Amino acid sequence: MTTILNLNLNHRNNIQDKFNELIIGQKEWAQIPLKKRIECIQRFSKLLLDNKEDLAITLTKDMGKPIRESRNEIDGARNRIQYFIDHSQTWLSPEMVHKTDQVEEILTYEPLGVIANISAWNYPYLVGVNVFIPALIAGNAVFYKPSEHALETGKKIEELLYKAGIPKNVFTAVLGDGSAGKRLLELPLNGFFFTGSYNTGASIAKQIGPRMVPMGFELGGKDPLYVTNEVADIRAVAQAAVEGCFYNNGQSCCAVERIYVAKQVYARFLSAFIEETQKLKMGDPLLETTDLGYLARAEQVEVLNAQIRDATGKGALLLLGGIQQKMAQPYFEPTVLVNVDHTMSLMREETFGPVIGIQKVQNDEEAIRLMGDTEYGLTASVYSSNIPRAKEILRKLDVGSGLINCCDRVTAYLPWSGRKHSGLGSTLSYLGILSFCKPKGYQIKPG
Repeated sequence: MTTILNLNLNHRNNIQDKFNELIIGQKEWAQIPLKKRIECIQRFSKLLLDNKEDLAITLTKDMGKPIRESRNEIDGARNRIQYFIDHSQTWLSPEMVHKTDQVEEILTYEPLGVIANISAWNYPYLVGVNVFIPALIAGNAVFYKPSEHALETGKKIEELLYKAGIPKNVFTAVLGDGSAGKRLLELPLNGFFFTGSYNTGASIAKQIGPRMVPMGFELGGKDPLYVTNEVADIRAVAQAAVEGCFYNNGQSCCAVERIYVAKQVYARFLSAFIEETQKLKMGDPLLETTDLGYLARAEQVEVLNAQIRDATGKGALLLLGGIQQKMAQPYFEPTVLVNVDHTMSLMREETFGPVIGIQKVQNDEEAIRLMGDTEYGLTASVYSSNIPRAKEILRKLDVGSGLINCCDRVTAYLPWSGRKHSGLGSTLSYLGILSFCKPKGYQIKPG
């Protein structure tokens, strides 16, 4: 059995007691050798593998993700965990940065302390391990709040961490809706890490900023994809773009949310894109053949409908989809609109669902201007057989990740960081390890 705090029951004294326990537990955990802490994480990864099918079914039931994608998410989480297992010792070990006959200068890293990890529902494992795995390895204690849309998955994560050897006074899951997260913000924690919408992230930053403690935000995106006139295989590009748009029902911060296509290849790309989209099978997410399940949040349907109404009211043409299936769960067909422009919310505001606008452009200059016309700055993708040209396009865009001939892709070896309204700070890579530490420098002279 797991220990979950239900803050909807207003157990304010209970969470304060848990906080006091975490303070003590963190001090003890930080004294455990780094190698031993890493071994606990290795056991956790093995438990994810051993229980993958059960965990995947739970995840699919939580938020409608097709079962194949749930398995993929768990595999992806284990890959990220392996990165932290392989590289944390290198980055967290003391380093002699300068030495002379007169002085030794040594750089060390200490844990932040007790942190809050307010996580998201769309990729509970992936966005979770970005934070709580390097935080635990570095010697922190974690208050983990899973989304109310993925509660059962949150319970499974806590249960397996305990089985792996993480003490109960080092990791505590907090169950509840937004009020649970607000209660965590009232605690004098040593760091706050949030994944979710820009509006919520901005509200957290306003409240926490004066405390001068570390904060990390992985927020939204309006990620563009540009198909240049130099592509070797337009069908392959269309297939990749369809996956980038509709994987996880488009419920990804780095999903492709707008497409720009050079006029020379526009007709061929659009034809191939429509054909590939029509191949997607929507249905019961527990079936192996399903490509799109239902939306995790029923209220998102009106957001999608509003963007479609706004676009078609301003001249956009609906080529495919735009229909919510009348079923018990909020199924929404993959939707494609053309004749779109930047007067439409579809091309400027986050969609977070299976709806995409495709716009023809005259040249690179127009594509760059439109791709940069956003308050977000997470990823941007360029498809071109001319790699120097693609690099130059991406160099001119204010985004955290530039992708060439691929999209909707995250790797543990590079920092995952957003610019502008897409976030603050970095997870993943060595920067994502050091995000959960305080550096301390030692200057040592002979006595």
